Amino acid sequence: MTTSVRTLVAAGLIVVAMPATAVAEEPVDILQAGADAAVATGLPGVIGLVRSGSETRYVHAGYGELSTRTPADPTARFRIGSFTKAFVAVVLLQLEAEHRLSLDDPIDRWIPGAVPDSAGITVRQLLNHTSGLPEYADDPRISLPYFAGFDPPQAHSPQSLVDIAMQRGRAGAPGERFSYANTNYVLAGMVSTAVTGRHPADEVRERIIEPLQLRDTTFPVTDPNLHGNWLHGYTWQRDISVADPQIYGAAGAMVSTLDDFATFARALFSGRLLPPAQQAELTTTVPTEHSGNGYGLGIMHVQASCGPAWAYIGRVLGYDNRIIASEDGSRIVLLTENEFHLLADDTRGARILDDAALRTFCAL
Repeated sequence: MTTSVRTLVAAGLIVVAMPATAVAEEPVDILQAGADAAVATGLPGVIGLVRSGSETRYVHAGYGELSTRTPADPTARFRIGSFTKAFVAVVLLQLEAEHRLSLDDPIDRWIPGAVPDSAGITVRQLLNHTSGLPEYADDPRISLPYFAGFDPPQAHSPQSLVDIAMQRGRAGAPGERFSYANTNYVLAGMVSTAVTGRHPADEVRERIIEPLQLRDTTFPVTDPNLHGNWLHGYTWQRDISVADPQIYGAAGAMVSTLDDFATFARALFSGRLLPPAQQAELTTTVPTEHSGNGYGLGIMHVQASCGPAWAYIGRVLGYDNRIIASEDGSRIVLLTENEFHLLADDTRGARILDDAALRTFCAL
């Protein structure tokens, strides 16, 4: 299931006291020790990356495929979950820079009737989760078949996901407060389609993937399979790598690698992808339920003990990904474990990885 801010708080990616060490350690050694310790708790495998300036180093532990005992490969593809949201936010910000829409447009201008009683909801509120709309992914009609891995997957159009969400209670009035919901980014994808006449996957590919030469990054629309060299994903030790991308779509369907996502993150935070006005919008945050931290447009600003940073967790069935980056994108730490289920954020292994990512980042 894709990220909520509650999981960010629980994971320790927000305001964490870093334990002192008697002897300075190399950042990559801190990350490797964390990966080894997490696998020792029972996680199938862990891969990670440390990028500082022009230097990139990798870690890995455990297995990328349990049945064959294949070692986890830090160059393998994996599902990135809510990391997808930053790509979709960039598309809409670029469209605004081209004067094809405004983030302050009411959503009914572009997708009339998609949301009943949508007065007051703007495109910006979709991107920063202040629309007050409910979460469709918590509905048993979505969550139970998805986590059970039913085959063949049920077809879900974006509108059908929104319709399911709207049968649940709203989180608040538009603009009232932050409330994370994947519904917002499903609707953001629908806005993108209304403006461009094309699927968001096509816009992401032409605007981001191809210019940045992200050769191992894809935005699957209907294909449930991973291809090439890929990391198998598990739920309670069951291989769940085959999963319906329509369940999350513009909220979390993308596939990438550590290298590709680090390249995207650096381009994003350094301002390479957006003009200054839109970069300012991307990084303007709204308060979350945790004081001192804020949500931008598809990204989270946090206060680590060593200073401010961008951080996010991208979770989806079988995969649990975390990133911490400096505000300019020059320093990046990424970690992926190939195990995720409803209780995964409470596991000792996940907590070990959260701590290792933070300590590694603060050692850079």
